[in-house]
Amino acid sequence: MQRLFLLLLTIIMSSLAGAGVILVLVLGYYGILPILLAAAAGAVLAVPATWFVTRRILATERQREG
Repeated sequence: MQRLFLLLLTIIMSSLAGAGVILVLVLGYYGILPILLAAAAGAVLAVPATWFVTRRILATERQREG
């Protein structure tokens, strides 16, 4: 589970951080602070999202086996 979590975390974290930065830029905030805060918020939100996705993948895998 740990390897799957870390692999998914790299993908999900970069996606959510990038989406946060794009959202801030679309809203018209071009300063460094809003961009960094949006990237940090995306990175923080990625941890529970990755945990949820990892558990769902493993649960689906167990259902197929048994």
